[in-house]
Amino acid sequence: MKALTCFFCSILFLFTASLTTYAQVVEPSKTNNSNVPDTSLIVPDTTKNHLRTTQGTDTVVMKDQDGLETVVTIVANDSSWNQVNKNILHLYKGAKVKYQEFELAADYIRLDRNTNELFASGVVDHNGKYVGRPVVIFPGDTPKTVDSLLYDYKTREGNTYGIMTEQDGAYVQAKIVRKNLYDELSLKTGMYSTCNLPYPHTHFGIQFTKGLMAGKHIIVGPAYLVVENIPIKFLAIPFGFFPRQNKRASGFLFPSFGEDATRGFSMRDIGWYLAFNDYWDSEIRGSLYSKGSWEANVRTNYLVNYKYSGGFNIRYAATKVGVEGTPSFGTNKDFNVTWNHTQRQEANPGTSFSASVNFGTASYFQNTGFNQANSIEDITRNNMSSSISYGKVFADGKVNFTSSLSHRQDMASGRVDLELPSFSLNVSTFNPFDSKDRVGDQKWYQRITVGYSLQGRNTISAGDSVLFSKESLKNFTNGFQHNIPIALTLNAFKYFQFNTSVNYTERWYLQSTRKRLINRVDGFEQVVDTVQGFRRAYDYSVSSGLSTKVYGMYPKMGKIEAIRHVITPSVNLNYRPDFSDPRYGFYREFVNENGALERYSIFERGIYGSPSAGKSMGIGFSIDNNVEAKIRTANDTTGNGIKKVKILQGLTFSGNYNFMADSLKLSTISFSGRTSLFGEKINLNFNGSFDPYVVNEEGIRVNRFALQDGKLARLTNFGLSFDYSLNPQANKSRNNNIDSLRNQMPNMTQEQAEALARISTDPNAFVDFNIPWNLNGSFSMNYSQTWEREQRRMRSVVTATVNLNGDFNVTPKWKVQFNTGYDFRQQALSLTRFSIYRDLHCWDMSIGWTPFGQYKSYNITIRAKASVLQDLKLTKRESHYIY
Repeated sequence: MKALTCFFCSILFLFTASLTTYAQVVEPSKTNNSNVPDTSLIVPDTTKNHLRTTQGTDTVVMKDQDGLETVVTIVANDSSWNQVNKNILHLYKGAKVKYQEFELAADYIRLDRNTNELFASGVVDHNGKYVGRPVVIFPGDTPKTVDSLLYDYKTREGNTYGIMTEQDGAYVQAKIVRKNLYDELSLKTGMYSTCNLPYPHTHFGIQFTKGLMAGKHIIVGPAYLVVENIPIKFLAIPFGFFPRQNKRASGFLFPSFGEDATRGFSMRDIGWYLAFNDYWDSEIRGSLYSKGSWEANVRTNYLVNYKYSGGFNIRYAATKVGVEGTPSFGTNKDFNVTWNHTQRQEANPGTSFSASVNFGTASYFQNTGFNQANSIEDITRNNMSSSISYGKVFADGKVNFTSSLSHRQDMASGRVDLELPSFSLNVSTFNPFDSKDRVGDQKWYQRITVGYSLQGRNTISAGDSVLFSKESLKNFTNGFQHNIPIALTLNAFKYFQFNTSVNYTERWYLQSTRKRLINRVDGFEQVVDTVQGFRRAYDYSVSSGLSTKVYGMYPKMGKIEAIRHVITPSVNLNYRPDFSDPRYGFYREFVNENGALERYSIFERGIYGSPSAGKSMGIGFSIDNNVEAKIRTANDTTGNGIKKVKILQGLTFSGNYNFMADSLKLSTISFSGRTSLFGEKINLNFNGSFDPYVVNEEGIRVNRFALQDGKLARLTNFGLSFDYSLNPQANKSRNNNIDSLRNQMPNMTQEQAEALARISTDPNAFVDFNIPWNLNGSFSMNYSQTWEREQRRMRSVVTATVNLNGDFNVTPKWKVQFNTGYDFRQQALSLTRFSIYRDLHCWDMSIGWTPFGQYKSYNITIRAKASVLQDLKLTKRESHYIY
């Protein structure tokens, strides 16, 4: 939060900036702190008015103060009463008056043409409630709601009482506001609060007695804090003189206090806010711990409307570990840097630039734990990645060029992979033999399509500690790849679709490898040399195939009216030469350390691989299945009593048979599919593969079909996953809230999208008490087979995890949220966290608790809901991090 002086300045500025034109008024005798309007000025509901006239719009031509004629527009939705003898007009229910840039709407308006005065108020309805309060719009101001208003629309002077307005989530109320001829505003008996009730009934408010706002400064009389209706006058200020700010101001950021079992007592996130201009600002924060640890960070955001936006965050932490005086005592020094940048499409059509950067030491999040900026996802993540990309479209969208710099870091191993840079150039497929002036259908050769793509990469992979050493920088791997696909698709034999294609790929490398043996003392050793110089490698393949659809209908069974089965079989012939033939020069031979002749590719370390060895000519096949049923039901809303149910979607089997292979000609048979259960509330996905061959005593596949041993095939792996929500309305509510926030953040970066996904489970974000309970579950399982050398048998490995998350209302103001899971293989609970939320109307309270595990901790936070007071918070925190 800003410094105390800036805080009071902001309070008064928010209030006075919202009031622009008012004049002297006599304080109503029946007005009190609850802003109840003066009943002497309130008119009753016009349902009892016997002088009802035709509703509609009227216009009156009058002269302004300069003698020029102007128009006063008058509207009354209910009734109007014109006192001709006094030249006074009374308007009721939905009444509106517009004079130049001044607009007024209320359930009662009195227009005195003699004095050019308007009086407006609400009415008391049949339930005794005061409704239809005046809403007024002054020139250059936003709409304001008041209890009543008296205004001279020629001199633009008036009086008001019982005003309440909102500014940045905070509410300002005042009994009397006066304006003089010098555009100075006098304020009397005002209240600033985060509560939107007529009188703040709970928690927090600042009461000021008198105030004066001039053009560039604010003078205020006694002001004091009110908490739970208790005035804290010993903290009052007798008077104050503040400059009137019309822009963001720099100021102090209030810290939070807590305790950490490892690092001691803490003062977290104390700092200073820097408002440079309307386009960028910064926060400098720091955290101190009683046992010597400390953290610092600099966060900067920038925004240029209609062009680009972004921000970066640089964080550093020095964490004391171990016991002082022991060998294990020391300091872990960690850092983390993030940067995101997004360019608006309209800023430069056809060109895009974006950045999402996240890099640093692998132990930063683990050592700093659950602090202000870290989440469960940050602590449990096992990798970091970054990407900076540029793109441009040429030739009316037919040519697309993209380039990027990227980084990926494995947190466990410390391995870093860099792409500096990678690029691609893609040309949309076109018909080279077609004519722009063609009339009629295409001939067969005019349907031939050709495409082109070019990729380039320059990469390095090394440990984070030696990444930028001279030796590592010599290990950059680079290359280019060209690809030209040529395809033709035709209808054949009425029910079949014929397709044929030729695919040509060429690779350019600046390095190649050579293998040789050197004679050591303990025997021969294989050495791989890198040979610098340009080399090219290419390959091509040809494929032709047929596909069709077969429809089958099953007879009626009970409530099942019909079952439709759609089968989509396809078969193709494919051919690829043997590129290990010596005439291509892509493969070489050498005698290995065992004395055996070995063939290897000189491009085996190439970034785009090497042309395949061995000739291939075979048949590829696939079968796709889709099964749906029509079931008779009385609950169908369409009225025909028939509901479609999806039984199987996309159940696909595929494989290949290679005629040119000397053994194991049939490939593994892979399958995948999906379905939905219980009215599509559960989406179930599965996949796996079958091996048609058996393995010998050494665990090696041999050329013998499992069918010969009485088995159809061996299931080598299988995966199954599904998720389910017991209360779909909860997910719908949360998604609507997220969509609402997403609409306020156009052109989100990946980092912003991830942050948005995190806050959707935050107890302080999108807590919907209208949803009394919610329970979501997900399950994933994977089965695979591995060979055990010691026991000389195939062993099955099964992994399975289940995750649960949800929430429930304990009372209308208390909500409990939880997230947990169980790993069946490890036989242990996953990271479990409970969050308790309490709605305190203008404030909220949240309690986070991780009961066990490495990050055992708890924290209690109380903070104001108003966005202007987000730095006003009280926090109690205790953690038990294990290092």
